[in-house]
Amino acid sequence: MHQFPVFNDMMRLMMTISLSVLLTCTLFIPPSTHAASGLNFTFPSFSPNDHNIIYDGSASASDEVILLTSYQKDRMYNDTGRATYKQQMHLWDKETGNLANFTTSFSFLIKPIDEKHESLNRSQVPDSYPEIGDGLTFFLASNISALSSLNAGGGLGIGINTDQDGTSSSKEFRFIAIEFDTNQNAWDLENGPHVGIDDNSLMSVRRVQWIGEDEIVRGEQRAEIAYNGVSKTLSVSFTNSSRDGDGDGIGRFNYTIDLGKLQAEFVTIGFSASTGTVTEQNIISSWSFSSSINISDEGSEYNNGRNRNPRHHHLSKKGLAGLIVGGFFVIGFLLIFLAGIIKKRREGEKISRFSIVNSVLCDEIGSGGFGPMQFSYKQLSRATTNFAETKKLGQGGFGSVYFGFLRDLNLHVAIKRVSRTSNQGIKEYASEVKIISKLRHKNLVKLVGWCHEKNDLLLAYELLPNGSLDRFLFSKTDLLTWDLRYKVATGLASALLYLHEEWEQCVLHRDVKSSNVMLDKGFNAKLGDFGLARLVDHEKGAQTTTLAGTMGYIAPESVLTGKASKETDIYSFGIVALEIACGRKPIEPRAEPDKVLLVDWVWELYGSGTILGAADPKLCSIFDEQEMQSLITVGLWSAHPDYSQRPSIQQVVRVLKFESPLPVLPSKMPVATYPASTPVSNASLPTSSFSFSIGATSSFSS
Repeated sequence: MHQFPVFNDMMRLMMTISLSVLLTCTLFIPPSTHAASGLNFTFPSFSPNDHNIIYDGSASASDEVILLTSYQKDRMYNDTGRATYKQQMHLWDKETGNLANFTTSFSFLIKPIDEKHESLNRSQVPDSYPEIGDGLTFFLASNISALSSLNAGGGLGIGINTDQDGTSSSKEFRFIAIEFDTNQNAWDLENGPHVGIDDNSLMSVRRVQWIGEDEIVRGEQRAEIAYNGVSKTLSVSFTNSSRDGDGDGIGRFNYTIDLGKLQAEFVTIGFSASTGTVTEQNIISSWSFSSSINISDEGSEYNNGRNRNPRHHHLSKKGLAGLIVGGFFVIGFLLIFLAGIIKKRREGEKISRFSIVNSVLCDEIGSGGFGPMQFSYKQLSRATTNFAETKKLGQGGFGSVYFGFLRDLNLHVAIKRVSRTSNQGIKEYASEVKIISKLRHKNLVKLVGWCHEKNDLLLAYELLPNGSLDRFLFSKTDLLTWDLRYKVATGLASALLYLHEEWEQCVLHRDVKSSNVMLDKGFNAKLGDFGLARLVDHEKGAQTTTLAGTMGYIAPESVLTGKASKETDIYSFGIVALEIACGRKPIEPRAEPDKVLLVDWVWELYGSGTILGAADPKLCSIFDEQEMQSLITVGLWSAHPDYSQRPSIQQVVRVLKFESPLPVLPSKMPVATYPASTPVSNASLPTSSFSFSIGATSSFSS
């Protein structure tokens, strides 16, 4: 706007007048009678030293998670545990009768316990395992101090003095709970595991069938619970990491319930769990909560003994009516005038913003009657409940990703919304739509559709329920078995083979990393995020461009030359292959000095003949040694500092399929040397020849 000084002066003058009128009116208007009062917190993990969580029974914090029930031999049966937030939630305002709105989301694991009384990790769960029970709840409760004991078994740690129908007989303690029940009791109407809403009774007032026990114990579960205090609607949604699809692992239901029946202005919130004659370990791995309530002091004047004259309010408002009406008339006139000018400017900006998109896309997409389709903004907005915060799956520099459901297609999707302030995001959006819309391969994320309307850039992808690969590789609780890891590695190699060699043009992805490898319900790898991708002819070599990618995955020559090539993609693949085998990130600043850099550390083990020592310890040595050796060797080969010594993607695929022998690599990691004539990108470096060594920092020597 600095290019239009007259326009700026007009804007400042009109805004000053408007603010003056508003401030004048505000001085004479009685203070606002409504305010927001809420509770907000997020726990991505849990610490024993955090005193915001109160533990009862067997519950405790350990290894960054909450253990609600124990797996110790002397406590595992008929065990109970409860974890509650220290501060109570303001549920109901007694002055107005208003109920709070709240949303909470949490992830949890239910693990079977073997005959040795040891908790089984996901990778260790056998085809047959002990029966599990009884389950856990998220609850809101009044006067929790009246809860003298925690009920084991079907009591789920929340009911007290339960009779045959599971109803609490306590008049002091009342609760509303959402139960994730893994064992059927006499009062349970659903067969097998189920999710239900409990209203002061363990006989659920609303229930739906959950997934089978074998799937419950094999994946991290997620749940989201929301309450609308106006409509009195309680919404429950829950997912299972091993399945997708409506009614196929993604469940949701609503129930109308007046939480005012808890008869408490403030309530305790938290989790409870129990075991009985069968046992399980109940673990909470993350928890977030947000609430708000409108409170008012206007109706409490007489109750609180204030001698304020109601007639005074009436007269003050009457006397100010002319000022208020006149002031808003002036403001309205100014705003209408400004709106006309701003609208023209915004239309120009919008045309400029989308001209990049339209110039790239033209008529290339959607003309063939197949592949991605163009959605309207209304369709995608409705699919995400107007891009509600509760639907957000993640956020990055490009913008945000939301969970959505397209009713017309009966399809769950992940919708990327490009940040409105990102000019780079516009280019990446156009590039991604143009490239990925033409690609067809089982190991690539499928683009369902796209939209650019209302100054928004939107991309809709197939929803992959298991999320990204990095979540499993670096999680302390949710692990991938070796056979699944090797399948992911070969699937990623297959995707790159298609991009580099099998499509009509060579596609350079330029951002291959574990967080861009998504996993479907069968844990098949799907390479996504083509925002940085570039098209080149097959016969052409490296393409000069701006430096792109993520630290730790960028090939050393890219840092120096700014060039992207098949070899730079291969380098990134090699890093991901080592991550899959070793369960470590490319750079671990807190590790021992000789283990900070993944490639350096693994190459040392290779040279000493102890390459299997690099295997992820979380696998507990349960892996195929030949496959492990193959994947680690291919990872080092692909991450060779000298790009001319790296394999092609065809060679990678053949070795991983055992169609070609393993390469013989130097016993010590080589250091690539580049001549002084090498063009340098985005850096000022010495003019003499220099060497470049891979690592957390670049080291140069004259």
